[in-house]
Amino acid sequence: MVEISSDLQKVAREAALDEYKEYVTYSALARAERNPRRRAVLERLAEQELEHFRFWNKFAGVAPPGWFRLYAYFMVFVRLLLGATFVAKLLERGEEGAVGRYRSVLPLLPDADREALLKIIADEEGHERALIDQLDEAVVKYMGALVLGLADAIIEITGAHAGTLGTTDSTVVAGVIGLIVGVGAAISMASASYLQAKHDVGKSPGVAALATGLSYIAAVALLSLPYFLLHDVYLAFAASITVGVFLAFLLTFQGAVYAERDFKFEFLQTVGLLLGTAFLTYLLGDWLGSVFGVKKLVG
Repeated sequence: MVEISSDLQKVAREAALDEYKEYVTYSALARAERNPRRRAVLERLAEQELEHFRFWNKFAGVAPPGWFRLYAYFMVFVRLLLGATFVAKLLERGEEGAVGRYRSVLPLLPDADREALLKIIADEEGHERALIDQLDEAVVKYMGALVLGLADAIIEITGAHAGTLGTTDSTVVAGVIGLIVGVGAAISMASASYLQAKHDVGKSPGVAALATGLSYIAAVALLSLPYFLLHDVYLAFAASITVGVFLAFLLTFQGAVYAERDFKFEFLQTVGLLLGTAFLTYLLGDWLGSVFGVKKLVG
């Protein structure tokens, strides 16, 4: 009987639990998927994760906890909002660290198991990503249009609202200004997205324009809503900024998962642009309001 080292047991236990959690998640995603081709890809990913679990569990002997099922159902809910590709890429985040741990125990394995682990490493390094790329969802194809609409709206409407602080104390007036600026900008951005998509192979200009315009209008509505619910313009602005930061969090996290980039840097960069724009437009609005006496005119 081959003695199992404590290092191997530790890595095997962590790996077995991770692989089983991904197995039940991919299985749940496959059951919820209506597209036959994408369902087949998800089923293949589930089979692969189950094979990996069985390998590691030879050394770990773990009994996966029942809450993994609840985690899988939650991921199915996330899939309904953001797509199967997003969930799959989210599950695969951190695989570089896992591969490093797998390689560290290669010398501790018998030859037959070493070959099996090398196959698992190959799956983690490339095969699984290749399968995920085969999901080919429309949300991925038009992700750039969605990001364009949301990112521009967050920065531009926050700036417009900040500019009104020096010109009016009316929350309704500030909210209406945000809506007017936002809807006009949404039409402009949708038109630009349409023209850009005409030069992109495989994209529908109409769908790209719709994705940009609707995401822009949705962001404008959420950012302007506090001005119609609150009666203090500074409190409404603070609430709108909070909404903007939350939207920036969702936007950058989703983009970082899809593109496999660092989330923290992009989030801090987006929030920095958001707050910097708000500060500069507030100074501009306050100066123009003083010069032209806008507050007295608006009331």
